[in-house]
Amino acid sequence: TGDQLGSILGAKAEALDRFDRVQLADVVAVCRASPSLSAAGRTLFARSLASRTTKNDADRLRKYLARFEVTFDELR
Repeated sequence: TGDQLGSILGAKAEALDRFDRVQLADVVAVCRASPSLSAAGRTLFARSLASRTTKNDADRLRKYLARFEVTFDELR
């Protein structure tokens, strides 16, 4: 997990709290296994999809990744 995030974030990975590292590592794994940003978003937000009025999981995931200055394409 640490090596994976280190290769993506560089030295910034060390500054992340454990909570963020674990969560981001799972998001990275889902993104790498998904054919598109939309597919990754549907996988990651499947439980909350039914209860939301806005169903743009790709945008939600894009904004999450932007917090770490990472894009879906960089994870591919």
